[in-house]
Amino acid sequence: MKKAPILIALLCSFSLHAQDFQPDSIAIKRHAINKINLSILSAWAGLNIVQGGIAASNAQNSDKYFHQTNVYWNVVNLAIAGYGFWQLRKELGRQYTLAENIEAQQKIEKLLLLNSGLDLAYMTTGMYLNERGKRLTDNQLKGVGNSLVMQGGFLLIFDIIQYAIHRNNGKALLKAFPGMQITPASQGLGLAVRF
Repeated sequence: MKKAPILIALLCSFSLHAQDFQPDSIAIKRHAINKINLSILSAWAGLNIVQGGIAASNAQNSDKYFHQTNVYWNVVNLAIAGYGFWQLRKELGRQYTLAENIEAQQKIEKLLLLNSGLDLAYMTTGMYLNERGKRLTDNQLKGVGNSLVMQGGFLLIFDIIQYAIHRNNGKALLKAFPGMQITPASQGLGLAVRF
């Protein structure tokens, strides 16, 4: 932890080699990417709530529980998207230093990797519930399980795509310093500088 202030001071003391590089351009693009992704999540949630609500009232057996779970799951997704939009609004117009930009970039990438792991857990749980429901002839378990597999699958694809887009955006931070490279270190990531 003692190395972090030194690293931040080192990063801030370097002059940028590319005249057209602005640390805020990465933040602006990250903000735009997040806005698009939250819009997609909101649309997915809204569609599932409306479709699931209508379908659940007409469905029977495991289909009824499938559609009900889709509605409940996407109420949570909609709340998460609403919170995300609120956070974006708070950050609108914020000026980022290079060190803050690197930290924010790493934070979003780590969050998306964590979310991808959770998505796999949702799908695995869904497969387990579905299989258990078949063995016990329990329509609720089958319906909830199928919903978790579908919702987890969508979120996994969605989070992987988001990660790839954010990772690509973050690479611009490293391009500003051609002699610098972030490498694995004993306590996380390290910064290598080539002279």
